[in-house]
Order: sequence, then C-alpha cells, then structure tokens
Amino acid sequence: MADLDALRSRWQHTLLAARDGGPHDPREGDPPPDPLRYADALLRRWSEPQRRYHTVAHLAAVLDHLDTLARYAGDPHAVRLAAWFHDAVYLPERSTNEERSARLAERALPEAGVGAARTAEVARLVRLTLTHDPADDDRDGQALCDADLAILAAPPSRYAAYTAAVRQEYHFVPDGDFRTGRGAILRGLLDRPRLYRTPHGAREWEAAARRNLTAELEMLSP
Repeated sequence: MADLDALRSRWQHTLLAARDGGPHDPREGDPPPDPLRYADALLRRWSEPQRRYHTVAHLAAVLDHLDTLARYAGDPHAVRLAAWFHDAVYLPERSTNEERSARLAERALPEAGVGAARTAEVARLVRLTLTHDPADDDRDGQALCDADLAILAAPPSRYAAYTAAVRQEYHFVPDGDFRTGRGAILRGLLDRPRLYRTPHGAREWEAAARRNLTAELEMLSP
C-alpha cells in the first residue's frame, strides 16, 4: 500500500521546485495555489476502482525509480511532474488515455504556477508513454520511459503479480483476444534493440526484463 501522505509531500516538493522562480513566486501579488489541492485531485484519479496495476503503488514505484534515474534527465522536475500525470487518466477500454492525461497536465500545471515551457515538456513526456520510444537525444524521455518500464525487470514473483493485475484491468477482453494482443505487445518489446535507454536501465534491468518478457510470451503461446 502506497503512503499517500508521503506522495503528497513528494508532489509538493516537486511542484514548488518546478514553479517558475522557485518555491516563492507569487503571481501578480497573489500567493500561488496550494500544491496539495492538486496532489489530492491526482491521487483520487490514481485510486479509481477500475485500476489494478495502474494505481498509486505504480505511481510511487515510478517516482522511486526516477530518484535513481533523475541524474540522466535534462529537467528532472518536468520528468517527475510527467510521472504524476502519465496515467492520471486511465480507462482500460480507451485508447486515448495518454492524450487525455497530457491535456489534463496542460490545463492543471499553468494554474498551479508552472511556466509554459515546462508545462509543454511535461505534456510531451506524457504523450511519449504511448510508445515508450524516446529519441537518442531525449534525456527526459529516456528517464521517464525507463522508470515506467522498470516493472518489466522485476523479480519473477513480482512480475507475475504485475501481469495478473494487468489481466484484471482487461477483464472484459476474452482470453483468446487478450493472449493475442498481449503477445503482440511482448514481441514488439523483445524486437527492440534496447528496452532501456539510460545507462542504469541498460546495465541493471535489460537482461532481467528480456527474461521476464520471454517467459510470459511462452506462457501465452498455445
């Protein structure tokens, strides 16, 4: 179970650091909005009942991984904000979750005191999680995508829990169709020359992730 108070504190720290001018930047004489207002709204989204894997626990895990990967990012504040928004809209039956999550960031962050350039970078990063395929020079994208995909390199028992939770989220999909769709995703990942683009991800996670993906694909095969 994720510690919601700890997550609120992490959000507050990130938002204050990400606001233009730092944590004390009143706009036109007015105090900036309360960061916890946004934390609570986001945590409500991450706690919706249709979620089984894409929960506050996943959010906390991505943020934990970013603590390790932030040194590779060009704008760690934008990357952490993107982590908060990347699955803020999540309906398993929809294919527009990343786009809707990005638009949510585009609406919320300016109101919360984040400047236009950083808001645009956060939205770009959220949209990138549709493919998890950052460019070679996209340091922010590499950090976020590696953190989001770190679960693929989990120990086998945790990886099994992850795959079971994903199946529960797609409970409305018949078994045969799910196996076909999931298998296509796994093969697509395994066909990539690299799953992880940061030095840490390549060194620490690549081999384990490929073992997990290969084992799952074998289990899905008829």
